[in-house]
Amino acid sequence: MGGFGTAPEPDAAVYVISVAAQLTGLHPQTLRTYERMGLITPGRTSGGGRRYSHRDIELLQEISELTAAGIGIEGVRRILDLEHRAAALAARNEELQRELDVVRETLRQALAARAVSPAATPRPDRLPVLRTSAEQAVVVWRRGR
Repeated sequence: MGGFGTAPEPDAAVYVISVAAQLTGLHPQTLRTYERMGLITPGRTSGGGRRYSHRDIELLQEISELTAAGIGIEGVRRILDLEHRAAALAARNEELQRELDVVRETLRQALAARAVSPAATPRPDRLPVLRTSAEQAVVVWRRGR
């Protein structure tokens, strides 16, 4: 956590626009332009002043590198969107892999219990719930008896 003498959290909006400009090598007006274009969204103080986080600085450096390589601003926007989507998909993939590991372990335990004592095999309707979320749902269909 951000105490005295420690680096701020990556998302802590701490840098004023002049420091952000200096750290990125960009002009403050360029930072304002990128904000108007929706490429970056710095934090705001109660008085309305912009405050940039370490992640904002990294993003601004990436934008600067892409534009220096000759990529137009719309191309930069598309690249950033695709990077964001790829990161979201990677995170979702990791989440699904963890769920799959839980399901495999539950199944392994059920099969081990069945081998020891067929009567101890858990019924399919008694398997653990893996996720309960309003945004996402897992539906398991079972054949009627």
